[in-house]
Amino acid sequence: MRDLAQSLEFYVGLIGFSVAYRRPEEGFAFLELGAAQLMLDTTGMGRSVGDAPQHLGGGINFQLEVADFDGIVARLDAAGWPLVLGPEERWYQTLDGERGQRQLWVRDPDGYLLRPFQPI
Repeated sequence: MRDLAQSLEFYVGLIGFSVAYRRPEEGFAFLELGAAQLMLDTTGMGRSVGDAPQHLGGGINFQLEVADFDGIVARLDAAGWPLVLGPEERWYQTLDGERGQRQLWVRDPDGYLLRPFQPI
């Protein structure tokens, strides 16, 4: 991640995560949303985990089950945040049969693809 403030605005302000704790001197924040946990770590601050690629995100796709899908849609819309796809209703074949969900696809400030969904 390149800009902690911008990422916090996206993940906390638009998606609905809460900040469990922060280490500002390291450019770090630990976020929670339901059972999901996310660590934001600013490139070039704190401990090094290797060289950061020029383009973060790549083809990674994070699926995130949420309780307030409509709230996320409304906040993204109000912020004018561009969606990659959706919102939509999709049904997928799984080992336990067919499973439906409301979902959308959105990129975070560093290009990571996030797919918030709510089961139907």
